[in-house]
Amino acid sequence: MFTGIVEGTGTVSTAARRGDVMSVRIEVGGLFEGLPLGGSVAVNGCCLTAVRSDAGGFEVDLTGETLARTRFDERLVPGALVNLERPMRADGRFDGHVVQGHVDGIGRVRGMRWLGESAELQVEPPRELERYLVEKGSVCVDGISLTVFGIRDGAFSVALIPYTLQVTNLREAKAGGLVNLEADVIAKYVERLLAARGL
Repeated sequence: MFTGIVEGTGTVSTAARRGDVMSVRIEVGGLFEGLPLGGSVAVNGCCLTAVRSDAGGFEVDLTGETLARTRFDERLVPGALVNLERPMRADGRFDGHVVQGHVDGIGRVRGMRWLGESAELQVEPPRELERYLVEKGSVCVDGISLTVFGIRDGAFSVALIPYTLQVTNLREAKAGGLVNLEADVIAKYVERLLAARGL
């Protein structure tokens, strides 16, 4: 489980297809030193497994399902900046919200409005995710736990404080760009329970 509190960013150095698998190396400059083989790490909010690891970075393998959900085959190109988070420790602080690292869909950035050192981001979610979004509710955008402050005309808005802009890749967000979205899992469970009761 993750919390959506990004620890830092990494840079894609290589991305290559081997049959039906895409192998990606991410340089982290010592950020995740000691990441074990088989260890989990959220890359732009998608839980992936480190198949190779050293002091400078790690490698992950992506299958067809992951690529279809994330479009990482288009987005994880050499030079791409990615958000990174290790799983929450059982004895750790819970500072964000419950994030599983299971991408629900791809959102498209409608706009990024800079307000001095902060900014407001507007994202168009897939239609099937709209029902899980509520004002003052949580949403995970490229692995970042954010609070929805507005929903209008098929898009939701989130505020980005200077710290978020400094430590995540959203400082590079532009209209038309793609972001991974994970809806609040609590909302999905509530919907499922109500449906089972015929409500």
